Amino acid sequence: MFKNISITAVYVIDQDEALDFYVGKLGFDVSNDVDMGFMRWLTISLPADPDRHLLLEVPGPPALSEEVAAQVRDLLTKGALGVACILTTDDCRRTYAELSAKGVEFTEEPVEQPYGIDCALRDPFGNHIRITQPATGPVEVTDEDIARWSSSAREV
Repeated sequence: MFKNISITAVYVIDQDEALDFYVGKLGFDVSNDVDMGFMRWLTISLPADPDRHLLLEVPGPPALSEEVAAQVRDLLTKGALGVACILTTDDCRRTYAELSAKGVEFTEEPVEQPYGIDCALRDPFGNHIRITQPATGPVEVTDEDIARWSSSAREV
């Protein structure tokens, strides 16, 4: 039936600022930048995965009413929309260092997890992004992992 997920929408407040961040700092490429009159269709993709795109979408018409768009923008800037994407890398610590040098602000430094090494950041609008170096082999989650994750969730 379905073959793949080709486009995932990520809400942003300003598409030019989003380009500066996602392309200029994270290394995405612009795949489409089309003025459709009523909206700007702006998609980006990773050079290593050009068939999977993020649509950098400003909340508003035609998809949302102005009232609902204002609510979405409020939730976005509060960081309340959940994870926008999880990016994988072969070396999480190196990626963290390279992006930190470019001025990317992280909310979590690289941490060893049962599923690999990962860290977290927010884009300029409040979207959560995780960067993960996946573990090789089977993953085993311990009771200690669950307790640590539970205590971290209560702190947020």
